[in-house]
Amino acid sequence: MTTLPSRRQARRHVLPGLPLTLGYATLYLSLIVLIPLAALILKAATLGADGFLDAVTSPRVLAALRVSFFTALAASLINVPIGLIIAWTLTRYRVPGRRLIDALIDLPFALPTAVAGITLTTLLAPNGWLGAPLAEAGIRVAYTPLGIIVALTFIGLPFVVRSLQPVLEDLGPEPEEAARSLGATPTQTFWRVTLPALYPALLSGFTLALARTVGEYGSVVFISGNLPFKTEIAPLLIVGKLEQYDYAGAAAVAVAMLVISVALLLAANTAQARLSRRGER
Repeated sequence: MTTLPSRRQARRHVLPGLPLTLGYATLYLSLIVLIPLAALILKAATLGADGFLDAVTSPRVLAALRVSFFTALAASLINVPIGLIIAWTLTRYRVPGRRLIDALIDLPFALPTAVAGITLTTLLAPNGWLGAPLAEAGIRVAYTPLGIIVALTFIGLPFVVRSLQPVLEDLGPEPEEAARSLGATPTQTFWRVTLPALYPALLSGFTLALARTVGEYGSVVFISGNLPFKTEIAPLLIVGKLEQYDYAGAAAVAVAMLVISVALLLAANTAQARLSRRGER
């Protein structure tokens, strides 16, 4: 007479070869992420505590960090409503050229960032096709923080759209139809029924866009103008230190960016987890 395996044994054998796969995953993570990060931190540590603080708190470094993070935050916040509108249109309406629009959204993924930067600079420069009429109206885009935000908005938009599309497709129109049948207006339906269900996806798209744009280099280096204390970004400052063979200083700036990025991502992930638990209730 055969006996059924115990629950503990069944759980143990759910994933055959778990030790091997876990070891491979740990090795891969160590080679790709943990070891390079450890080397970066160790290189920055050669400056000592005082040298590290001097390196990351110099006025030029603080200005570059401010430009990088504030423009990335601004671009990610701009992408939230724009991405919501695009994802809503693509999932709820049969618009002409829908497949073309859907394909163009992924263009920043396929387009080299340097090509995107050169193209945006050509269009938005004071003598460019779009930059010239804007300059006549008193709006200067290229070589200003506004130009950096435009470039980062272009780079981060797909993350918001792709985070929202599957959620909108799974959500379906049924909750909205039920709300309207109970007398809710379209505005009330959107703010009280649809939008709360999209909060976790919106926050996820915002987090992905922020993580992608905060360290962006290729699409920004041309349109920013690289003016110290004005439009110089932290990645460019790191590259400049590397070209001057100041490896420890470059590592210190990179560690500062890493710490700030991790703190922002942890805060966003914590908020997303709370919103998900609230939605399950």
